[in-house]
Amino acid sequence: MKKLIALTLAAAIAFPFQAKDKDEIIKTGWNFGPLPVVGFDSDLGFQYGLCCDIFNYGDGHNYPKYDFKINVEASTYTKGSSVLRSYGDFKNLIPDGKFFFDITYFNAPKFGFYGFNGLAAPYSEDWIAAVPGTTLASDAKSGFNFMSRNQFRAVASMQKKISGGLNWTAGIAFYNISTGRTKLDEYDGQVTLFERYVSEGLIGDDEKDGGNVTQFKAGLTYDTRDHDSDPTRGLNLEATLVFSPDIIDGNGYSNLGFTFTGSQYIPVISNRLTFAYRLLVQTKLWGDIPYYFVNNINSMFFRKMYTEGIGGNASVRGINRNGVLGDGFAMLNAELRWRALDFKFINQNWTLAFNPFFDAGRTIQPYRYDMQSSISDNTIWSGKEDALHCTAGGGLKLIMNHNMVVSFEAAKAMDENDGNGLWTNIGFNYLF
Repeated sequence: MKKLIALTLAAAIAFPFQAKDKDEIIKTGWNFGPLPVVGFDSDLGFQYGLCCDIFNYGDGHNYPKYDFKINVEASTYTKGSSVLRSYGDFKNLIPDGKFFFDITYFNAPKFGFYGFNGLAAPYSEDWIAAVPGTTLASDAKSGFNFMSRNQFRAVASMQKKISGGLNWTAGIAFYNISTGRTKLDEYDGQVTLFERYVSEGLIGDDEKDGGNVTQFKAGLTYDTRDHDSDPTRGLNLEATLVFSPDIIDGNGYSNLGFTFTGSQYIPVISNRLTFAYRLLVQTKLWGDIPYYFVNNINSMFFRKMYTEGIGGNASVRGINRNGVLGDGFAMLNAELRWRALDFKFINQNWTLAFNPFFDAGRTIQPYRYDMQSSISDNTIWSGKEDALHCTAGGGLKLIMNHNMVVSFEAAKAMDENDGNGLWTNIGFNYLF
């Protein structure tokens, strides 16, 4: 983490004469960005691997907008997770529209599970250490809140202009998910919360091993942003209906949901200082969601690799990953984005930016709440209803050509029930 900050500041100091040049390099044709993947996430550990961003800017008349972008990545984390991913964003295949695809495989032998409905499920590292079956030697850690999860995801979405910034959208997605008790040797013989949920019937026998989810999506967007990845002004509104028929497993987990996401970028000082906020509301309108998919955040076009919450680098930064689960939830992200320095290096346009932020979220529709509250086991039911979960933190961004964003962020939860210590993440892209 310190190395990343030091290298970024060194780059800014090394090229001060470039920062005075206001004329950007207009990119044309192909632009390749092969990079080693070196990251960190408090929930996942250190990340290492390889990735490559492939851009095509055509004749450059739309720069910094590109004609298409393809990304490929293979990486692993020191806490056991690994990722194989390819995605593409094509703005030249559909006249006045775009096409997006994502194909990803996640392997997570150490996947966080903190129960249902936020504060209704108690969490405290000191408290968990006292749960029978979790008392360990001083050199070991508790596996109480871990399980295993592997996920294959294939997504295709398209957008077509109606008028001005208004567009219709449509998409299809398929997920294959395998879940179970964590298989890591260091947690052999320990009690886990996942197993307790299974034994109490909160997680059914027909879903405890995972399953398949098929989604059909349709919606509207309104987009007036000046840039996709590094916006300084404009609105981006998305309203999406998602139908998930249980056509493969036949276990009755069909459902209909609605997701609204609204982001606004307000210039405070020209394009140097921007106030940005995002409001996201997701509700279940009908049916039943299997436990292994209740954390999914529905979206047509992914900005982050993980599209899950509440908790983690894609939703409320600073609380336990997937720490707040409900049939419906709402969250707010608000931040100031200060573009502190522009400079040129290796024939690319670069920006150094900072973003202090505040995040908050909570469940608005409980998930299996009556079942949960009827169980006397105090590892499952705290006797509380959910409330607002708040965090605060800040980030540093290194932006290339307005389109590739290297990100460092750190945040702290304001309640111990949401996690102890400082949450940190090194990865790519703004949150919204």
